[in-house]
Amino acid sequence: MRVKLFLGLLRVSIKILLLEDDALFAESLCDLLEDEGYETTHIPNGSAALNAVYQNQFDLYLLDINVPLLNGLELLKELRDADDATPAIFITSYKDKEILQKSFINGGDDFITKPFDNTELLLRIHALLKRSKKLEQTTVGAFAYDTRTKQIYYHSQLLELSKKEYDLLLLLLQNANTPVAKEVIFETIWYSDEAVSDGALRVHINRLKKTIDGIEIQNIRGIGYKLVC
Repeated sequence: MRVKLFLGLLRVSIKILLLEDDALFAESLCDLLEDEGYETTHIPNGSAALNAVYQNQFDLYLLDINVPLLNGLELLKELRDADDATPAIFITSYKDKEILQKSFINGGDDFITKPFDNTELLLRIHALLKRSKKLEQTTVGAFAYDTRTKQIYYHSQLLELSKKEYDLLLLLLQNANTPVAKEVIFETIWYSDEAVSDGALRVHINRLKKTIDGIEIQNIRGIGYKLVC
């Protein structure tokens, strides 16, 4: 029986683009990935994959090489030339060193040949996502945040926050140890047509304090609030 490899990473949606022209193989891969909690988009040719990348944001590319219209190597080179740094793993039946070398030259981060062990693929995916995720995070004291994925961690634990709470905490983190005026908070996290008040702000501040054990948010009288890190 296969053991699931969540390993603490997949508490939020991770989006994977799978480029694979073998429909049956793609279906089995999608089942494997979705069983692990990944949100997977399967596309059978390189041209359609390129369009999908321009219309959506993915966290990882799994790319077969020998696919119609635009092969996986050419697709990734075009994406890298456009400054797309999304992690990419090539999945292919090719075994010769020339193709392996070209996969890395064109911007690939990893390479696995068919047939492969499913657990090995999942471990490679997890390791690559973990490395790329760490590079995208900003650390402030015991907090780490990623504005791309809209996630905030406290002592490595993902916080479950409402949109207002996320926006408020992010603003305080970006100005850590510095008072943030109430007017700035209102303008940043409330829409122009929403009613705002000191009382509403205090409610969200108190919710953050209840949610995050040990957080210190000071009320700076006559000014606003300060997160102490």
